[in-house]
Amino acid sequence: MSFTGAISGRSRRVSGGVRVALAGVAVAFVAVGCGGGGDAGAEEIEGKIQATTTTTMITDLVEQVGGEEVEVTGLMGSGVDPHLYEASQGDISALQGADAVFYSGLFLEGQMSDILVQVGQQTPTVRVTENLPQERLLASEDYEGQSDPHVWWDPTLWEMTVDPVVEQLSELKPEAAETFERKGEEYRQQIQEAHAAAEEMVAGVPEDKRVLVTAHDAFNYFGEQYGFEVRGLQGLSTEAEAGAGDVRGLADYLTENEIPAIFVESSVPRRNIEAVQAAAEDRGGEVEIGGELYSDAIGEPGSPGGTYPGAFIENVEKITTALAS
Repeated sequence: MSFTGAISGRSRRVSGGVRVALAGVAVAFVAVGCGGGGDAGAEEIEGKIQATTTTTMITDLVEQVGGEEVEVTGLMGSGVDPHLYEASQGDISALQGADAVFYSGLFLEGQMSDILVQVGQQTPTVRVTENLPQERLLASEDYEGQSDPHVWWDPTLWEMTVDPVVEQLSELKPEAAETFERKGEEYRQQIQEAHAAAEEMVAGVPEDKRVLVTAHDAFNYFGEQYGFEVRGLQGLSTEAEAGAGDVRGLADYLTENEIPAIFVESSVPRRNIEAVQAAAEDRGGEVEIGGELYSDAIGEPGSPGGTYPGAFIENVEKITTALAS
């Protein structure tokens, strides 16, 4: 898997005029934030499908479903914050050269909205969250009319992202459709097993200790699924910096409620949470850093947290261990 650079293009290309327009074109966000695939129809592919993905969670998803039939270029690596990510010229080339593009939507890749709309006019562009039931989406406090995009931390929601990937890959390469269906089912099984393991681990944490405090509000779906109160120093997006008042308010809450542990995140600078810890200690509280959680990105490829199920289990182990002790 390559995280940068262009895919050697044997498929669709966007014209030079469109390329120049990508950065500045004003297109309604609804087309990216709430829409499905792009306007372009899929063409059957000979050889490996060239897929470009945005976040690490989606890169893992497409790699797991596609297997040997797909070559995946992920734009964002481990530790990258998708809320702030801006596409480079190499990324634009990778998007233009793809047979299919897969992204999260729900305004997660907000800085790339216009680019994804433009590429979608030439290339099948799939929002993997398109099948999620609207009634299960949590409202965004940062963007009026939008939903919290961090759906992957509820595995019962994330397994619903498999079908759009299977369908698009099968359309591009019908002779491999059975393979995509089988591998998609295997990936769903991994996700379901991770969910079952999480339920067992969470059962060991007393209900009054199920308070998850992190750098930003990335875990509301996790809290909803497993019965945790969730508090983040920053909002759903990391675009707005936390202020001194936010730090003081959270430190007061930790001290008053005797919360034993708070968590840093792999894609957010740890200094913000460390400031909260120091402020709580100034108030006489005893708050430990319970560990570093994957939030908007999973781990490095080949590491235990380098797959979505692996990253999810690592998170749950750290959360339950710190809060149950």
